[in-house]
Amino acid sequence: MVVPRLRGEIDVPLIFADCAVNVEPSAEELAATAASAARACRQLLGQTPRVAMLSFSTHGSASHPKVALVQRAAELARERIGDGHVAGELQFDAAVEPAVAALKVAEEDEVAGRANVLIFPDLNAGNIAYKAVQYLAGAQAVGPILLGFARPVNDLSRGASVEDIVALTAVTVLQAGDR
Repeated sequence: MVVPRLRGEIDVPLIFADCAVNVEPSAEELAATAASAARACRQLLGQTPRVAMLSFSTHGSASHPKVALVQRAAELARERIGDGHVAGELQFDAAVEPAVAALKVAEEDEVAGRANVLIFPDLNAGNIAYKAVQYLAGAQAVGPILLGFARPVNDLSRGASVEDIVALTAVTVLQAGDR
């Protein structure tokens, strides 16, 4: 996703995952998604990944099995992602907005308020969020970019524009060049 404006910056690239494939992932699958998305952040954005494992809870503000799943996934993702930073569970606003993170997150970390990789807890949340951001905020959605395959595999929405096709083709070429 390329968001028109975020944290005072213009055209901010973010990795949203998973927005297209895994309907109800386990903690292990979420951690694997986070690791793949962190690699994509390095490869496609040239940035150190700051991975937010998203939930309706921030650092235990709610207790529920779905929150526990994201907490476990965050633990597993920290083990898998070496030079990136992983935080979770975080609400979306605490993940992307420093002022909100300052209110909701007790201890300062490298991710809260500055996330560039957003891991959604299930396909409902991810798919709804990316389409909401695309259509309400005017963000450019590039993808879905399918990760974890030996070779680049990407997809286009049935509503893809010519600009979407060109952007995803460019990403695919970048991926293929790294092989």
